Amino acid sequence: MGPANQRRSILVLPVNRTVAAVGLLACLWTAQALAGPDQDRTSMIDLFKDKFPGFALDEYVNGALMLSPDAKAQFDSIMEFPPFQGEIDKGRILWEKPFANGRTFSGCFPDGGRNAAGNFPYFEAASDRVVTFEMAINRCLRENGEREFGHGDRETMGVLTAYARTLSDGMRVNVVVDGPAARRHYKAGRELYVRRIGQLNLACASCHVSYAGSYFRDEIISPAIGQTTHFPVFRAGDFLHTLHMRYQRCMEAMRAVPFPAGSQELNDLEYFHSYLSNGLPMRASVYRK
Repeated sequence: MGPANQRRSILVLPVNRTVAAVGLLACLWTAQALAGPDQDRTSMIDLFKDKFPGFALDEYVNGALMLSPDAKAQFDSIMEFPPFQGEIDKGRILWEKPFANGRTFSGCFPDGGRNAAGNFPYFEAASDRVVTFEMAINRCLRENGEREFGHGDRETMGVLTAYARTLSDGMRVNVVVDGPAARRHYKAGRELYVRRIGQLNLACASCHVSYAGSYFRDEIISPAIGQTTHFPVFRAGDFLHTLHMRYQRCMEAMRAVPFPAGSQELNDLEYFHSYLSNGLPMRASVYRK
């Protein structure tokens, strides 16, 4: 029986088994720390190949949809005429609107922003920080004398990135972790991913590694690989979520106080999380339930 036909429920499994599985994963990655990020990614891919045999790696960009033919068919139908196209169009208008100096966002990125988003996040040695695509947007605004956007503002940063990231649709994710300083930030993101937090004492890896493919209520839990390739998403067809908003909602579900969007903690988490999807094709601004 294939994964799509196995209705497993996370609700019937004790939390201490989740914690144990995440603890084993954390120990494994600690032991492999000297092997580098590529070993983390390879180990994760091998884990999911064993868990979900028969799926091509590119299928992971569909998240939990790959495990449900009915849900995937519904998704394909909705994406023919997305109900949120108007929000993406708002982002295009912002992208093309000239600044006071006559320049536009496209002038801040190679090839006008095409095939750019898949190179983010990246580590910037001069500032010793991880730079996300949203940070590059704000740098563009700042360097052109414009007011920066809030990382959690759906009407500015949200819709703008919903459009700008589609300029990289089909691009293969190409996140680079090179050198000790970059690895330090990558490791911080990895540690947050497996760290138990909140009143429920869970980690990101609890759901998206240990129980990927299981059901939580009536939803299939998506695997960690491929998740970063399609943000922002439009939940229920009209409610825009950036990747950091998704992190925050997950932390709230763990009954933890979430880190602010654009914080170093979430930037480092995105750095690690995105690296896991290296080589997968991007497809931004999609429908999710």
